[in-house]
Amino acid sequence: MAQSFSPDSYAVLIVEDDPFIMAEAVDLVEEAGFRAYTARNADQAIRHLERHSDIRVLFTDIDMPGTMDGLKLAHAVRDRWPPVTIMVVSGNVKVQQSDLPTDGVFFAKPYPPEDVLRSLAGVAKELESLASN
Repeated sequence: MAQSFSPDSYAVLIVEDDPFIMAEAVDLVEEAGFRAYTARNADQAIRHLERHSDIRVLFTDIDMPGTMDGLKLAHAVRDRWPPVTIMVVSGNVKVQQSDLPTDGVFFAKPYPPEDVLRSLAGVAKELESLASN
């Protein structure tokens, strides 16, 4: 008997140092059907990625404390974990597509929740397609 696909088998890693914005992002991720892991900086994010093979999306702010900003983190994740979808957000930094890793997506804060949900739905559709092959 074939099992139906459920995105809750996969996780989104949210990297955000503002607790209020992080809570809103967690709500969006869970509304899209994914599980959420959270980190406050790039070092914590890397540790999550090393421990949790179910992470399929990195949703990171650019401005945060620690050893690297969100753009550097996004590029590091693209290099080390190529299947992970990259979503970068910022309210302070203007980002060009050329600044992002390959296939990265940028959302300016305050980002419209429906845009993030649409992107996450696209990821879920890709994962479902891969799971059925």
